[in-house]
Amino acid sequence: MSASSFNRPGAIDLSKLAKPSQPAPGAPASGAGGRASYVVEVTEQTFDAEVMRKSVQHPVVVEFYSPRVSTGQQLSDTLATLAAEAAGKYLVARLNVDTAPQIVSALGLQAVPTVVAVIGGQIAPLFQGVLPADQVRQYLDELLKAAVANGIVGRAEPVAGSESQPEAEAVPDPRFAAADEALERGDFAAARDEFDKLLQASPGDAEALAGRAQAGLLARTTSLNADEVMARVASPDADIAAHLEAADVELATGQAEAAFSRLLTLVRTRTGDDREAARVRLLELFETLGNADERVLKARRDLMTALY
Repeated sequence: MSASSFNRPGAIDLSKLAKPSQPAPGAPASGAGGRASYVVEVTEQTFDAEVMRKSVQHPVVVEFYSPRVSTGQQLSDTLATLAAEAAGKYLVARLNVDTAPQIVSALGLQAVPTVVAVIGGQIAPLFQGVLPADQVRQYLDELLKAAVANGIVGRAEPVAGSESQPEAEAVPDPRFAAADEALERGDFAAARDEFDKLLQASPGDAEALAGRAQAGLLARTTSLNADEVMARVASPDADIAAHLEAADVELATGQAEAAFSRLLTLVRTRTGDDREAARVRLLELFETLGNADERVLKARRDLMTALY
């Protein structure tokens, strides 16, 4: 997608990114073939910040290993290669079990290597032992599907890249040409349809998800009168449709916290179809800003609390 697609007046700023993780001690600066690395070494002290908190932005794959198990290097290499190929769809966090007795005890780990997934703060086991690369890939593909289903579609920052190489000039991705053209001419509904086509082929594409979310917001709000919308929701009898419009207007006018608070209140207080409509709209607005946005991170945690 071209940068200009998201810089027109009234567009939502999608430029905020999460801070990069620190590289693992002794780890190479880049992944296989000179690609950026998405592997970070964690400890008991950094596990919460590097794994649990970041899992609300993007999936985290945790590799529990021990340097005493020499065969585990094959799995480490496989995970590093696949993470580099995924280019930020998930982060691999390596934890040396010999230095993390409390976590080992809490999770009841029985063997190393063991690999688990963390999505939205929830831990799910993947597999134990050293598996062939194609089997590991299958587990990770299923993980990404689960992440999309739960609205966790952010991108991890590379731990380290080839910083010595000059930065290449940004080239518009040809996949987004039709969507870009629709955005440029102000046909937001058409742009949303173009992003839908891309997502049918690649459901987990974070950039397409963000583009669709913004195009959808612009399509919904372009004909709304903000004053009239807010006047309607001032009534205690305002229906769910009015509140959804109000949340859209609030986000489009830079009041993200107000939009999230409105929808979270509906999730907590409404039932049935109304509750589900509020939840779905909230996830759409999350995608518009991106999972790295601090306001999204807080609201996503609040949503998990409201739902469970």
